[in-house]
Amino acid sequence: MSSAVVVEAPGTHRVVAHEPGEPGPGEALVRVHAVGICGSDREVYQGNRPEGYVRYPLTPGHEWSGTVAAVGTGVPDSLVGRKVVGEGFRNCQVCERCHAGETTLCTAGYEETGFTQPGAMAATLVLPARLLHVLPDAVDLTAAALLEPAACIAAAALKARARPGERVAVVGTGTLGMFAVQFLAAHSPAELLVVGSRDERTSLSRQFGATDFRLHSDPLPDDFDVVIEAAGGAGAARTAASLLRRGGRLVLTGLPAAGAEGLDPTDLVLRQLEVQTVFGAAPEAWAYAVRAFGAGVLDPAALVTHELALGRFAEAIELVGAGDPKVGKVLLRP
Repeated sequence: MSSAVVVEAPGTHRVVAHEPGEPGPGEALVRVHAVGICGSDREVYQGNRPEGYVRYPLTPGHEWSGTVAAVGTGVPDSLVGRKVVGEGFRNCQVCERCHAGETTLCTAGYEETGFTQPGAMAATLVLPARLLHVLPDAVDLTAAALLEPAACIAAAALKARARPGERVAVVGTGTLGMFAVQFLAAHSPAELLVVGSRDERTSLSRQFGATDFRLHSDPLPDDFDVVIEAAGGAGAARTAASLLRRGGRLVLTGLPAAGAEGLDPTDLVLRQLEVQTVFGAAPEAWAYAVRAFGAGVLDPAALVTHELALGRFAEAIELVGAGDPKVGKVLLRP
């Protein structure tokens, strides 16, 4: 029997029977292949997701891959049977920000698959077909489940505007950091430094194209052109800014807890640093990530360390939060 995870309230969940929904006009029904777990899913389960960014009871799951099983009226039948991933933000498509392509800034309010709308920790998922990105037929659907975090870093890479021959760096060695290394390596940098809190990721960082790996506690350079921060730790933003030359470009993607060290505005002004931020991924970034994946530029499979059955949700959540360096990306399989 098909099943789904339902988080009734913080700390309380059930695995329930699941009946596929009927796709309405403009919608598609996707048979879920795999769904990833990240820190924000743990926040949903623990109850410390910011107010307005979760709605209980909820089926989580915003990182997923699958195959289109059926479509509603107004959706091309040619989508049926195709491998897909999908954007999470349920943008309105009519506000000024949506028309500008900045769908993660939709002024109609925040709605996202797996947080305020039913997510992919279920056998099937119904969502607007316009949010789907079709994958090449030959791709590995298990690896494709990581394309949501890849799309977020694709957004950072687009904002970073790295050029061949520049000196670039990544702060953070989790899933986002490892994708940042892969995207920046594709721009043929003169140097690609990775800064992490533990050295277990040294080998993987170099596999993805890093030329140097250092710990936060090591002496760090201060003359890089571009830095992508993907750690989210209390001092990560300051560490990232300290790596930059005057006039360098910084993109922040991490979400530290309240009270984290902020950037020094005097330092930003005097060194004329360019600072941008990313929360989610707009269609352009999704398209970039999907193209890079299809072309073999990204290797998400190397980040997956655990695949568990959907019914082992609680165990998977514990794995994600255990702090074990041997735990990379954890996937659930419906």
